Amino acid sequence: MKTEKSTLNRRKFIGSFSAAVGGLTILPSNVIAGLGHPAPSDKLNIAGIGVGGMGYRNLKNMELENIVALCDVDAEYANRNSFREWPLAPRYTDFREMFDRQKDIDAVMIATPDHTHALPALMAMRQGIHVYLQKPLAHSVYESRVLAETSKRYSVATQMGNQGNSGDGIRDICEWIWAGKIGEVTHVDAWTNRPIWPQGLTRPKKEMRIPKTLDWDLFIGPAHMRPYNEIYHPWNWRGWWDFGTGALGDMACHILDPVFKALMLESPEAVQASSTSYTTDSAPNAETICYEFPARDNLPKVAMPPVTVNWYDGGLLPNRPDELTDGEEMGDQNGGCIFYGTKGKIMCGTYALNPRLLPTSEMDHFQKPMRQFRRIPEAMNGGHEQDWIRACKESRENRVEASSNFAYAGPLNEMVMLGVLAVRLQSLKRKLRWDGAAMRFTNISAADKLQILNKESFEIVNGDPRFNNEYLELPAQAMADEWIRHTYRRGWEQV
Repeated sequence: MKTEKSTLNRRKFIGSFSAAVGGLTILPSNVIAGLGHPAPSDKLNIAGIGVGGMGYRNLKNMELENIVALCDVDAEYANRNSFREWPLAPRYTDFREMFDRQKDIDAVMIATPDHTHALPALMAMRQGIHVYLQKPLAHSVYESRVLAETSKRYSVATQMGNQGNSGDGIRDICEWIWAGKIGEVTHVDAWTNRPIWPQGLTRPKKEMRIPKTLDWDLFIGPAHMRPYNEIYHPWNWRGWWDFGTGALGDMACHILDPVFKALMLESPEAVQASSTSYTTDSAPNAETICYEFPARDNLPKVAMPPVTVNWYDGGLLPNRPDELTDGEEMGDQNGGCIFYGTKGKIMCGTYALNPRLLPTSEMDHFQKPMRQFRRIPEAMNGGHEQDWIRACKESRENRVEASSNFAYAGPLNEMVMLGVLAVRLQSLKRKLRWDGAAMRFTNISAADKLQILNKESFEIVNGDPRFNNEYLELPAQAMADEWIRHTYRRGWEQV
């Protein structure tokens, strides 16, 4: 696995923005309104893996193509919609069997829990199958890099399921910042209302009977085996480290997307976090994460100095900008981000929706710069999936890549997973220095130890509170290495 930085340098512009930057293809003005060439009319044969929840919504946005296979470990969950919607499509519980047996698949949509994103995507790309993969792209930094490298090697069309990346909002933000409308951006605040599922939990002791319609062994996949309990599946898996990546993994690929793209970020040089209680098994209910990025190459109309990006979730919020009026909502009900520049501020909601200058009265006389990027119609209502389908149908030589293709989504997801690492390593009580090329922290030694909550209990004894918390002491360097690149369960191909 290569650890050198990609040869694709997103920081360099050629001429008057005629290069492809971070997944947003910059086209000549005569084709900005369209793609500039006709797309083939033949239909793709698309398979779905993880089709009971978000996967069903993705497939509905692809249903003008041929849905030729459906794979899910939970037949009852999938039967609520997908199995009924496409009753003639062959059904599988194991994606490995599906890829082995069915050879008519052109493209695959994957919407499984986070821990089973990387392997089916990798297997598909090796067979030349195009991949649409839900966010977060992968469960670890290493998996993210493998997927980006593999997509390049096999020249398949790829797209991560952060649909705001295809929207007008993120394009507006890039164009405004790159035109110097708010000056040099020195820091960004971003936040979400997630989690809206239970977190900060200890592993349940009770073992439940596995439902007949659920293949629990396949749900566990490459993770360590544990007894079945309904608290894990469906949906609640996000709060458990073995299966999900908490609120950050759920929403940062949406909310930090315009930050990463507009500021042309690569690997941070340092990261630190603090949170409410978290355990060896489960993410915290609320957390803050601070990323520090070095300066990037200046653009023609604005410099790119060092920038700090602050993340908040679980009800925590950054300070309100002075430009907001009393009662004015910050972002939207799900979250948002604010860019702080030397000449002004930009605020947007989740998915980069509704970007505006602060104070918002500035929008009354704001002269927007000339558009540089093609727009994708109905991005939030199927356009994101349809743009990937368009890319799948184009030849490798003439393909206009989908905007959140893995070359872009891989580094973005590395940033997100690095925040997860900072949360899990916070008991080291230090700013963590990161070597992105080598995928390692440079200031964690073999002697460092983690103290992580393993069991939490509380009782009243003779009118006095008594806390009975148990902590595990773990080798920090070994655990960091494991969380950067997971060791898979025996019997599962190691990514």
